[in-house]
Amino acid sequence: MRVFRGFQHRGIAPACALTIGNFDGVHRGHQAMLALLQSEARHRGLPTCVMTFEPHPRDFFAAKAGKPELAPARIANLRDKLVELERCGVDQVVIQRFDEALASLPAQDFIRQVLVEGLGARYVLVGDDFRFGAKRQGDYATLDAAGQTRGFDVARMMSYEVHGLRVSSSAVREALAAGDMAAAAALLGRPYAVSGHVTHGRKLGRQLGESSPGAADGFRTLNLRFDHEKPAARGIFAVLVHGLTPAPLPGVASLGRRPTVEDAGRVLLEVHCLEWPLAPEGGYGKLARVELLHKLRDEAKYDGLEALTAAIAADTAAARALLASHAASHAQVSRQTTRDRI
Repeated sequence: MRVFRGFQHRGIAPACALTIGNFDGVHRGHQAMLALLQSEARHRGLPTCVMTFEPHPRDFFAAKAGKPELAPARIANLRDKLVELERCGVDQVVIQRFDEALASLPAQDFIRQVLVEGLGARYVLVGDDFRFGAKRQGDYATLDAAGQTRGFDVARMMSYEVHGLRVSSSAVREALAAGDMAAAAALLGRPYAVSGHVTHGRKLGRQLGESSPGAADGFRTLNLRFDHEKPAARGIFAVLVHGLTPAPLPGVASLGRRPTVEDAGRVLLEVHCLEWPLAPEGGYGKLARVELLHKLRDEAKYDGLEALTAAIAADTAAARALLASHAASHAQVSRQTTRDRI
């Protein structure tokens, strides 16, 4: 999959089958849309192209209005979005900066400059609520009329439902905010996960829990940055860490701002592995993917490191029990699947 910042690059395909959207989370509705896009592209002999935006348009308008609370919580960082788009078979992604120039571009100019001249769109697939152009004046009818005069096909995909529930990024955000990881996984079609390179932290975890059973080296952690101010999921979770060892590592993680030890307000995913087969510095720089399987509790601010240590010890015990149950359930399903195949 080829990735471009903006559409003014020589390497961009001269023609494409295109869809446009934020694709936050790349949930099952997005996946269905991308499958349809791929099918239509094959029939036309075209590569598939996704145009997505950074920042999120609602981030831009919230900042412009001086009301950051109106910006949506973010499900996925850019890396995770691109990974999922590639898994869906997308050939080309254009990451378009959403700024004042784009926000004020009239709908007809957007069609001419971006879709026709910039991307060479021959087929355009949009969602049922798609709006574009200055003041959101462009809609499906606008796009369809332009397609007839400019020579590209336009199609619209209606809502995608799972068990009667409309699948949307808003529904995923609501599930994550509620700590319902099973509901989020059902909407996403996979466990919710965050990935990133392991970075150096304050090394505070090594000082915590040194007297706790099973924590002789303290609560050593892996730190992954989440590059948005409002993560859709927050709190303490039982997790599985992929990418550092051949088998996933069970762990307990905090996703948020660490109010007891951090005043800077940075969002961080901090993971304590229940098993530590790595060398002391072995995780740094590696790309890890952390599946958040069960929410244990919300973040809390403690009166001191002793209280924090006790809370981490309790979280570790709870995560260990939940993950053991998860592993047993997974093994039972695998055995049943094997028997069914036999």
